[in-house]
Amino acid sequence: MESARRFIVSGLVQGVGFRYWALKRAQERDLVGYVKNLHDGRVEIVAEGSQESLDAMRDDLRVGSGTSKVGHVEESALEPSGQYAAFTIER
Repeated sequence: MESARRFIVSGLVQGVGFRYWALKRAQERDLVGYVKNLHDGRVEIVAEGSQESLDAMRDDLRVGSGTSKVGHVEESALEPSGQYAAFTIER
């Protein structure tokens, strides 16, 4: 069963390679969707896939990459759109 979630990550998550790290994690977990920087310094991730993969991604995001310092992860459920063929970085 496919699920979808939106994560908003705050902290030191821009300018430290966080989007590329998140891209790799999402691909390893067979998720589709995107990651992008927001104008306020946070990072948005929209991901679709299995509940287990999304839970694992949430846990990854809470820890963050070696160069980031995650302050908080907001999570909300979305309806799966089926519009994504892969996981990408949006500008």
